[in-house]
Amino acid sequence: MAHVAGAKGQVVVSKGIRDRLGVQPGWMTVQRLVDGHVEIYFVPPDHRRSLKGALAAHIGSAVGRGKAWDEARNRAWQAVAEEKGGRDQDGDR
Repeated sequence: MAHVAGAKGQVVVSKGIRDRLGVQPGWMTVQRLVDGHVEIYFVPPDHRRSLKGALAAHIGSAVGRGKAWDEARNRAWQAVAEEKGGRDQDGDR
């Protein structure tokens, strides 16, 4: 579909293209001239939503602070050490 450039050189990116690319109001554009035509890249803004809970599906259990945390960390170190060749966190076999 052809569009006419406005008096200020502005053009409209058709709704169908914006929808397929997922472009939302407030996105930045990067424009560059390539071999006699313009390429436009759309860049979404930094998100402002909370990431709290984003990794919940990947976490097996919650660990409290203090001694419980220290014990969990030591168990994790031990598991990795055994996986990597039988060494503990101090480098001993």
